[in-house]
Amino acid sequence: MRNALVAGNWKMNGSLATIRTLLLGITRGMSAVASVEVAVCPPFIYLPFVSDYLSGRALRLGAQNLGHEAQGAFTGEVSAAMLADYGCRYVIIGHSERRQIFHENDERIAVKFGLAVKEGITPILCVGETLQQRQSAKTEEVVRKQLLAVVSRMGSAVFQNAVIAYEPVWAIGTGKTATPSQAQAVHAFIRELLAEQDAATANMVRILYGGSVKASSAADLFRMPDIDGGLIGGASLQANEFLAICQAAAS
Repeated sequence: MRNALVAGNWKMNGSLATIRTLLLGITRGMSAVASVEVAVCPPFIYLPFVSDYLSGRALRLGAQNLGHEAQGAFTGEVSAAMLADYGCRYVIIGHSERRQIFHENDERIAVKFGLAVKEGITPILCVGETLQQRQSAKTEEVVRKQLLAVVSRMGSAVFQNAVIAYEPVWAIGTGKTATPSQAQAVHAFIRELLAEQDAATANMVRILYGGSVKASSAADLFRMPDIDGGLIGGASLQANEFLAICQAAAS
């Protein structure tokens, strides 16, 4: 039985004051979602503050990105070892905003994935297609390429200690959400693709859905057999909304 995971990606949002209030609201409601693993991924600069706040609490800490090298002269980058120093349990790898805005390709994303694993941090690998790719019936082709970039480098068994997040690019920050059946179809494809390599890994890996998930849509999405939780963007910045999504995963 796969334990549901709901991770909040705060992106480049927040201040010390707003994050303190947000964390207070989320942690107050955690007892109602004890059966679900919950994580938050703040901007880099707030990792120390959030790490201290979460000490001894069930809420997990994640990061939004990491550097493509272990150390060195890479101004502005943050390494996997640095994230581990602050107790990051998770790190988001290959988010569509990193792929599109910062031009990270599959090879670099696979390298980052490996660096996270080496430091004992669980990668959340994001995959997904653009609207044009979906309309051209290329969803499976795109997702296959993104996923196999990691498999070819590290083998499929590495996903026993990783998470996959299917995030259709056309649904991120647009207010559009894939229907439960659309999302389930891609989640099932991902699991079947991994099963071709390793059935045991495919069965145990958690596959999250992300893309304008709200409390009103979460229950129907999470009811699908291959959807194991969500990677939540804007809704994770509102404690009550985020907790309602976690409660949907718990049910």
